Amino acid sequence: MKLYHGSNIAVEMPKVLSTDRRLDFGTGFYLTSSYDQAKRWAYLTQKRRGEGKQIVTSYEFNESVLSSLNVKRFDGASAEWLRFVSNNRNVKDFIDDSDIVIGPVANDRTMPVIKLYFAGIYDEAETIKRLLPQKLKDQYAFKSPRALEALVLSEVIEL
Repeated sequence: MKLYHGSNIAVEMPKVLSTDRRLDFGTGFYLTSSYDQAKRWAYLTQKRRGEGKQIVTSYEFNESVLSSLNVKRFDGASAEWLRFVSNNRNVKDFIDDSDIVIGPVANDRTMPVIKLYFAGIYDEAETIKRLLPQKLKDQYAFKSPRALEALVLSEVIEL
């Protein structure tokens, strides 16, 4: 399976880096199966950092290793996914021992709804109801060195 990473630099040797940013699935190396989503991430990263170029790095992912890894998969916006994203974004010391987390992206279009959930204005059911009509792209968070070993660099694309 082909996966893509968008950034302001080419990432030929992916690593799990600690960050102060609170992301949907916590600390990890993030990829997507959507080339368009990766292009968007490259644009946003280059704009946020104000340096580098918009670059999409593609990898081949050996899915046969999934059975040997601790994988958390969310097939869509669900209450479990919402709680997991909420914990990663809002609980400072939230711990998850997954090697890979796969699921929808809480992106620019979804964040207004999710922020209303964080503020207690929407409950889980209302939040999910409002998210379901949106076509959420996927994301893969590779959270361990063992998981990263299943990625093989395919191509670096400068946009």
